Amino acid sequence: MSTINGTGTHVRIGLDAPPRVASLGVGVHGTVSPRDVFRLPDLWQLHLYRYEAELTVDGVPHTIRPGQVSLVPPGALVRFHYRGRSEHLFAHLELPSAGELLTVPLMQDAGTQTPVLTDLMQRAVAAAPRNSARAAAELWAVLWRVADLATPADGAAGPHPAVALAVAHIESHLAAQLTVPEVAHAAGVSHNHLIRLFRAETGTTVVAYIRHRRMERARHLLRESTLSIPAIAAAVGIGDLQAFNKACRRELGASPRAVRARVGGI
Repeated sequence: MSTINGTGTHVRIGLDAPPRVASLGVGVHGTVSPRDVFRLPDLWQLHLYRYEAELTVDGVPHTIRPGQVSLVPPGALVRFHYRGRSEHLFAHLELPSAGELLTVPLMQDAGTQTPVLTDLMQRAVAAAPRNSARAAAELWAVLWRVADLATPADGAAGPHPAVALAVAHIESHLAAQLTVPEVAHAAGVSHNHLIRLFRAETGTTVVAYIRHRRMERARHLLRESTLSIPAIAAAVGIGDLQAFNKACRRELGASPRAVRARVGGI
């Protein structure tokens, strides 16, 4: 899907499947002429910039600075005005034509994500000659990160950074003895502030979220693995079997053995 909004500042992209990569590499411009004017009729253009310049897409001007990333849709007329030798990482690609569409700024600042995006794109460039599937996978990760840079176009704010950090810490430490003060420390806020933020963002408490995620993981391991019940209890941070049994009955509606026995059932 190749759509661009009426102001020329945002595009709509589908990322439900990996892109098809037509070409990627390091583009070197501004050495022969300070200007380039062209279209790619059927391909998206992803650029990660290392220089300052001006870009116009279908008549809409954009200022290029190091660390910015652009995503230009197929068929758009692009005009570059360079200020000397200019290098950028680029990918020319096709995106899925079906599935959910995400609204993403045509040009945005990658900020602290610049080193990560650079590394992923360089990995894609290195993989392309010998493994096109690997290159597409690396580029797919880049595109998701580019999409995540943006605030949704409907004006809805994304998760509060502290809540996002708290959730990431919880998900990475379900086997540990998590406490709310510890999670708050990982999120960089006070205990009480995290409780307020978490309730506002998720509608539940930090403790309830931890309990729910532990039981979801326990359910998965009971049904999909042959791990012993004691090993599963330990894997979700509940070392006491009696406590694990009570937690399963409370959260999953059955004992661990009964949950495991439901495999293949409803």
